[in-house]
Amino acid sequence: MTGKGHILVVDDDPEIRELLALFLREHGFEVDVAADGAAMFLHLQAGEPDLIVLDLMLPGEDGLSLCRRLAAGYTMPIIMLTAVAEEADRIVGLEMGADDYLTKPFNPRELLARIRAVLRRAGQPAGRQGQLVSFKGWQLDVGRRELKREDGTLVPLSAGEFRLLQVLAEHPQQVLSRDFLLERTHGREGGPYDRSVDIQLSRLRRKLEHDPKDPRIIKTVRSGGYMFSLPIARR
Repeated sequence: MTGKGHILVVDDDPEIRELLALFLREHGFEVDVAADGAAMFLHLQAGEPDLIVLDLMLPGEDGLSLCRRLAAGYTMPIIMLTAVAEEADRIVGLEMGADDYLTKPFNPRELLARIRAVLRRAGQPAGRQGQLVSFKGWQLDVGRRELKREDGTLVPLSAGEFRLLQVLAEHPQQVLSRDFLLERTHGREGGPYDRSVDIQLSRLRRKLEHDPKDPRIIKTVRSGGYMFSLPIARR
């Protein structure tokens, strides 16, 4: 290991795979490559990488389906590569559990910046206020990156969903803007049509709220952003 992280690049274009592998290795990463979902899961049997770069358009099982399976069974963050015109697919990718996306064609340095930002956020240690966060019967174990219901049932969270919930819980009963949340969860500024935070928050509500259409835990503040409305207990 190089110490910077292990990346798995999944893309059916051999030129893109090798160029990205060479570029990321030059910047200190260990890199494996896969041409499709079957090859990707073979790599995962040998051990989880720190991050997956996943192309949307793949032969056989497509990137959206693979993203959903990864988010349900693994904890590593996912950056999805999409075509410029496929805005709807980018949104669906985030809904399936991707942590960020980048449109083709792209500058490899932009991908490098996204990878570093996502890994930095995913690897941040717990804050000084404690690693065990409780609210209304829920328990968030920051050290283990686990969310449990009152009955002890584990609720699976993608890396992006976990980080978003952690940031919200770090600022209970405060209005947080989309830009603030995007910077804290993705390490970058958002464009005028960036819906990353909104989509991941919608996924969180479906897992936390009794009625996601009438949220009581994570509320929307008009012209302000979002607010984690419950008091927090920490240990």
